Amino acid sequence: MTVRKIHGHPVLILGAGRGGSALLEMFLEDELVEVVAVADPNPEAPGIILAQSQGIPAYLDVGEAALACKDYSDCIVYNLTHDDSVIETVGKVFGNKKVTSGPEAMLFWQMVTNLKRIRGELEKSQDQLKAIIHHVMDGIITVNESAEIQGFNPAAEKIFGYSQKDVLGKNVSILMPSPYRSEHDAYISRYLQTGQGRIVGMHGREVMATRKDGEQFPAELSISEMALGGQRYFIGIVRDITERKAAEQKIVHLAHHDYLTGLPNRVLFLDRLEQAIAHARRAGCKVALLFLDLDGFKRVNDELGHDVGDMLLQEVARRLADIVRASDTVARVGGDEFTLILGNVAAQEFASQVAGKIIDALSEPFDMEGRQCQVGGSIGVSIFPDDSEDPGTLLKQSDEAMYLAKQRGKNRHKLYADVPKEAALS
Repeated sequence: MTVRKIHGHPVLILGAGRGGSALLEMFLEDELVEVVAVADPNPEAPGIILAQSQGIPAYLDVGEAALACKDYSDCIVYNLTHDDSVIETVGKVFGNKKVTSGPEAMLFWQMVTNLKRIRGELEKSQDQLKAIIHHVMDGIITVNESAEIQGFNPAAEKIFGYSQKDVLGKNVSILMPSPYRSEHDAYISRYLQTGQGRIVGMHGREVMATRKDGEQFPAELSISEMALGGQRYFIGIVRDITERKAAEQKIVHLAHHDYLTGLPNRVLFLDRLEQAIAHARRAGCKVALLFLDLDGFKRVNDELGHDVGDMLLQEVARRLADIVRASDTVARVGGDEFTLILGNVAAQEFASQVAGKIIDALSEPFDMEGRQCQVGGSIGVSIFPDDSEDPGTLLKQSDEAMYLAKQRGKNRHKLYADVPKEAALS
């Protein structure tokens, strides 16, 4: 055999069974070693087939293989044939060169097999880990000490709108809105110097993040630290919680708003009333509380049905909202009962003017999908602090004034001051 130019240490493998084949596989991946020949009397031996597929000379005779390799200086010979006579055959060609054989070769074969098994298990684990990272629903972002992005899984690509190629090597702050973007590098530097930080090691922290198109969205972030190869890395797990936050807001909204009209319900109304009174105390102004009960609503429900009644209530809510200021509150507190909070009132005359506008608005016919209907409204008004300074008492007083309006002919408003003293005390 013509001696060819090689780039690693020459090796001759004698025996191409399982051990020889495993040894060859290992050497094929090692740049420091180059197998120059393989020998085995069985042409179907796995090592022979592998050598031929890689362009490595393969021989059926050990002596012939040894002669072909004698001109390679410092050639290392591994005897995996379990035949000690091979040593003598090879010795005649290579002189006194030591041949790795017998127990040594067996131990080496076992080591190679073990290493191959371990490597296979590691590769399998790595493949499994890569598959998990690739298919996990949460974004996984790896950042080095310089805050440069080193890893960006497909879920992160979907969440942020960037491809991995777009962000690798970029500062992770591109995923953050202001003012966090400008503060991030200083935070990382401080953490690396002192080991103190508010985010690293915490789980499920809610933050705001920024997509490629500039859209900001709520995210849940968990950050952990990892050391690898003498370097420190930060692993961020990001979850887009836009839908969850929307669901939470919807639940909160439903808990504080009327399902039919979308107006504040009794719970939110009472909270708003307390806030308005607290503000009025500080500002030295008045608060007017209006209690509205529709006149003729039961007849609409009975004659035209509950669906029309519901549409009527929705239209009433819209008309009321159009009359008051944006800072005022309109609430639905019962079937056909509404309350209004008018803040920053200088005098009770303003409340009377608003009540008059409401009665005029309700007197206009309602067109419910081609069906005309008409209602009116009776309104009671109480004033803070003139009538009371207690929210519950003010509500009761406006209710009493509303009943007085009904008694006096409906479709009108009355102040609590108009309520006869004996009625107020009963």
